[in-house]
Amino acid sequence: MQPINLRAFRKTVELNKRRFRIFLTKLGKNPPRKLDAMAEEVDKEVWKEVDCLTCANCCKTMSPTFTKEDLIRISAHLNMTVDEFKKKYLYLDKIGDWMNVKQPCQFLDLKTNMCSIYSVRPLDCAGFPHLTRKKMKDYVHVHHQNVTYCPATYKMVEKMMERVRGSV
Repeated sequence: MQPINLRAFRKTVELNKRRFRIFLTKLGKNPPRKLDAMAEEVDKEVWKEVDCLTCANCCKTMSPTFTKEDLIRISAHLNMTVDEFKKKYLYLDKIGDWMNVKQPCQFLDLKTNMCSIYSVRPLDCAGFPHLTRKKMKDYVHVHHQNVTYCPATYKMVEKMMERVRGSV
């Protein structure tokens, strides 16, 4: 597996963003038959080509939302109270979600791209990039956002475009 060159990835995204946005919008409005099965198949291919540890762009540029359960689990792991954890690491955004104060994520080791709280990481991180959720049609809006941050999502959309064109 090749390491991910984030500078080249950003350029590629810029070149294809509009085309991908149009495709994802159409996919959400008029999903092909067996879309979920197609997504499962593509997911397996994507993870043979993408290694998150050569990238970590999500941890470098995005923040997960922290659920109440995440706050309890992570703060206990760090031997902190939930309030201490929030005060040190998080802020409450406009819609009421707890988010990281800084980026890259304070728990990302920039030398190894590994998470220092991986075993107790937020649910949002554990599920990212949400490629194979049940009812893929309902997650197209998430892929709209993630395609610009995540090479795995980008590859998934690229492969889905090939398959959808081939099935028409």
